[in-house]
Amino acid sequence: MLELRNVSLSVEGDRGELEIIDDVCLTLEDGKFMVITGPNGGGKSTLAKIIMGIEKPTAGQIIFDGQDITDFNISERAKLGIGYAFQQPPRFKGLTVKKLLSLAHGDDLPQGVCCDYLTNVGLCSKEYLNREVDSSLSGGEVKRIEIATLMARDLGLAIFDEPEAGIDLWSFTMLVNSFKKMSENMHKSVIIISHQERIMNLADTIVVIAQGKIRTQGSKEEIFPNLLNEFEENCRFVRKEDAVYE
Repeated sequence: MLELRNVSLSVEGDRGELEIIDDVCLTLEDGKFMVITGPNGGGKSTLAKIIMGIEKPTAGQIIFDGQDITDFNISERAKLGIGYAFQQPPRFKGLTVKKLLSLAHGDDLPQGVCCDYLTNVGLCSKEYLNREVDSSLSGGEVKRIEIATLMARDLGLAIFDEPEAGIDLWSFTMLVNSFKKMSENMHKSVIIISHQERIMNLADTIVVIAQGKIRTQGSKEEIFPNLLNEFEENCRFVRKEDAVYE
């Protein structure tokens, strides 16, 4: 189980102290699927980085499986079974896709198993298995490979930061199906930062963050219809505003 207790992150700005994350409290039970959404610049990705240990909170506690990991670094959290997929994944010249998947798993993976992971993220395994994870791959290809590495790991918590970015529609459909499988696997908890309706529709819990604060959180059944209504209201407002200037 993951628990954030009054987590905050502040930085010094030109006009004094700026709260990036402000007194966030949330709980993710084992085997549950959480989607964190909200407006751009609201603090979603920063919160994900705090959970992974990339950023350190200036206040509050992070509890994972009953252990206070607030002061743990990235490596220590990874050893506990927390994994993170970046918006812009790193590249590894000289390292093949098959080797990267094996390293993520912690042991040499059979070719057939590697192919299954690649297929799950919409990549043709025969074309990619022996390719290097270098500049010859597009941003979307590298991102899908990174997502496959998280699927290859034995994780207690998998965090995906906007996995749909740079992904074509066909591959996105396969990713949604893969996340659905992960959500049905009660041995893994999943956090996804996303604006995508189809991903939010998979969630057990939806958390909406704006201006560094949790605006609302609850079950998909409680939160999702309100988000759709809010989006429709904003669209109607924009259409009316456009009409004024015609």
